[in-house]
Amino acid sequence: MDALDRVVKPKTKRAKRFLEKREPKLSENIKNAMLIKGGNANSVVTQVLRDVYALKKPYGVLYKKKNITRPFEDQTSLEFFSKKSDCSLFMFGSHNKKRPNNLVIGRMYDYHVLDMIELGIEKFVSLKDVKNSKCPEGTKPMLIFAGDDFDVTEDYRRLKNLLIDFFRGPTVSNIRLAGLEYVLHFTALNGKIYFRSYKLLLKKSGCRTPRIELEEMGPSLDLVLRRTRLASDDLYKLSMKMPKALKPKKKKNVSHDTFGTTYGRIHMQKQDLSKLQTRKMKGLKKRPAERITEDQERKSKRIKKN
Repeated sequence: MDALDRVVKPKTKRAKRFLEKREPKLSENIKNAMLIKGGNANSVVTQVLRDVYALKKPYGVLYKKKNITRPFEDQTSLEFFSKKSDCSLFMFGSHNKKRPNNLVIGRMYDYHVLDMIELGIEKFVSLKDVKNSKCPEGTKPMLIFAGDDFDVTEDYRRLKNLLIDFFRGPTVSNIRLAGLEYVLHFTALNGKIYFRSYKLLLKKSGCRTPRIELEEMGPSLDLVLRRTRLASDDLYKLSMKMPKALKPKKKKNVSHDTFGTTYGRIHMQKQDLSKLQTRKMKGLKKRPAERITEDQERKSKRIKKN
């Protein structure tokens, strides 16, 4: 049995709080990411990991020492680090002659590798190479995906889902306009993925809505898709399962359309419109001749029934 798999009983209150944080919850904690450097990582891969860590702060762990491992052949070391640092996302960087400037992005489910995608770096511009102002630590980014491949191809569709999971940050209930500070833009075109990051500048426009300008902030990467190891449909569906306590209760006779408009259905008894009280007007009063004919019709109906 692995040392991390044993049942640990806390001896102090601090250890008890630490274990309670790692227990399963209805609303899980923010997903942390670990950035691991391979045994033969070069300066480009190392700088990419540092820049991604700068974007992920404070929800990331950067391992500075080299770790000799191959994620597509053996995932035990990744699962060990995931359990040790309580991280469900990972990025592994390596470099060799067969696959130069290599990045592997993946995620965990129950401390086991769910899916991972290998990307090759063809062009890289670092954060420090772009001499513009940066965003403060912990800022939640806006994510934009452009390109038909993200909606058509299964590998690109899963890559889009993985990138959203990796960079989305904490879930917020309210959004402040001044808090929208930077954008991460992903473009899939001609078999490549272009990753760009921009800082959002709010300028005066002469009206209530400000004029928006984008200023390149860095990092900038041109990536190419290499290998993939995706979870099966059953396992992927299981990982997306929502607890019953969090599922919204279905309300009867209430429906919503694609635009979010709420529609309600009301059940009423059949109304007798002859007894409906209308506004009394002289023009609507019945004449004596009309009353006599109505009375005669009623008498004739009663006679027929008898």
